[in-house]
Amino acid sequence: MNHQALSSFIWSVADLLRGDYKQSEYGRVILPFTVLRRLDCVLEATKAEVLAEFVDKTAKNLNPDPFLLRKAGQSFYNTSPLDLVKLLGDQDHIRENLYEYIQGFSPAARDIFERFEFHTQVERLAKAGLLYLVTEKFANIDLHPEKVDNTQMGLVFEELIRKFAEISNETAGEHFTPREVIRLMVSLLFIEDDDVLTAGNAVVRTLYDPTAGTGGMLSVADDYLREHNPKARLTLFGQELNDESYAICKADMLIKGQDVGNILVGNTLSDDGHSSRKFDYMLSNPPFGVEWKKVEKEVRKEHAEKGFDGRFGPGLPRVSDGSMLFLLHLVSKMRPAVDGGSRIGIVLNGSPLFTGGAGSGESEIRRYVLENDLVEAIIGLPTDMFYNTGISTYIWILSNKKPDDRKGWVQLIDASGFWQKMRKSLGSKRKELSDQHIADITRMFGDFAETELATVFDADGKEVERTLLLAGEQPPEAPEGGKVKVVPISRVFRNEEFGYTTITVERPQRDEDGKVVVGTKGKQKGKPQPDSALRDTENVPLAEDIEVYFAREVLPHAEDAWIDHDKSKVGYEIPFNRHFYVFEPPRSLHEIDEDLKTVAANITKMLEGLAE
Repeated sequence: MNHQALSSFIWSVADLLRGDYKQSEYGRVILPFTVLRRLDCVLEATKAEVLAEFVDKTAKNLNPDPFLLRKAGQSFYNTSPLDLVKLLGDQDHIRENLYEYIQGFSPAARDIFERFEFHTQVERLAKAGLLYLVTEKFANIDLHPEKVDNTQMGLVFEELIRKFAEISNETAGEHFTPREVIRLMVSLLFIEDDDVLTAGNAVVRTLYDPTAGTGGMLSVADDYLREHNPKARLTLFGQELNDESYAICKADMLIKGQDVGNILVGNTLSDDGHSSRKFDYMLSNPPFGVEWKKVEKEVRKEHAEKGFDGRFGPGLPRVSDGSMLFLLHLVSKMRPAVDGGSRIGIVLNGSPLFTGGAGSGESEIRRYVLENDLVEAIIGLPTDMFYNTGISTYIWILSNKKPDDRKGWVQLIDASGFWQKMRKSLGSKRKELSDQHIADITRMFGDFAETELATVFDADGKEVERTLLLAGEQPPEAPEGGKVKVVPISRVFRNEEFGYTTITVERPQRDEDGKVVVGTKGKQKGKPQPDSALRDTENVPLAEDIEVYFAREVLPHAEDAWIDHDKSKVGYEIPFNRHFYVFEPPRSLHEIDEDLKTVAANITKMLEGLAE
């Protein structure tokens, strides 16, 4: 059974809840019971040994915890003789026995059910006479690890949350990122690190996600590394704001044997749970376009008091979108290059590329990461890739340990055409990346070269072939009557090519006779006075001399103009789409006219047929 079919089967419990629960409340029952059944199944094989060990060590007045963990073979255990199936044997006491069973879990696992406020739901189900029926339904769902592996279980949780969010009118995309997007990010993150990926190297690395959600990014990265190098060990760290997502993430980490003490709950921006740590790798998909007004006081305080010793020294974005705060947060977690450095993958919308003029918080953040040579690449993804938004999204890859050939450069990859249509839309998600798309994008990143995409169309305009071309390679021949369209898809730029100086161009005030008004006092004495109505600004590329630009672009049109150098500001923006725009000349008027004549003739013929 695939994860969608399994999640639909689990969701069928909703039929029992209908009437006693609102649709928007179904998830409050289904999610914690799914976690409970999963933990139940994971522990089943060692249950008898754990119970025997508990009796033995308790009789000897020893702390049973380390012994039970060893016997369970997990990072959690349960000391109750009950399980979900045994609970069904005593229908009259199902409520009390269920509480006893939950209490039997080790503290980290119990905390999961507290986050779900499971006690409230048990009382409500018992009062409605549904507790036994719901427990029976879940006891008959097979979630044993040999039937449903961890990856599939993670997808089941995500599918359930998506359904839950959909009927609750919430934004499911706040909770998780499509798995194929994570696989792409992970591929890009690890591709340059041969020591980590080489099978047999017993390396230990850390990975951090400040917006962990249900733990999808952490899980996919862990699975990817184990697949390539089983001896490698990735220690996972995270923080999550939403209690339910945190509970699922924590359950997933428990089953994987990770230290769940590394997964914290709370708002990352106002209360950094890993304030003293640095990490080897970082991944994040922060909320898009979500205001940070709730944490504004704490963030502004840290910016003002700590400056560059804190996380937000370079600047603060406008309150309406806090995604760039997460970018700065991750940059602050980078290990110094002398200690091995760090690499970051973060998903952002288009706004952080260009919002804000010179001197604004957004521009200053871009300036900081570019002037410190931290941006390796930005990859533009197709629209309609995420569950809660159809807008364009971009993966930023940052590193403070760039290979020599990348130092001083930024690679832009336009992967907006790399997608296949999903068989069934999920919310706003209508497109997905195939394994081949991920491989092609990763290879382009690894090649670090200017690349073009040649698309071959047949005589009917149907796409028949796509080929990636490195610089100097010839595109394929066009079929008879067809054509070949060649567009840039990977481009490389110097960091400073994204910078500019905004200069203020002044022109003099003139009196009624047209004479220039000059100052009469202080420093302005004898100098032309600027006319604010004629004031203008120009953006001069950093690589260009300001006076040369001014003489060429301004003076021929306004010979009395001058630059107020005191108002000059340096800004940075990344006009992504502009660098991939290819002009396509419109069809000739003759061609359009011939098409119109053909259409008109067809319409006339049809009308004559109706008149007969």
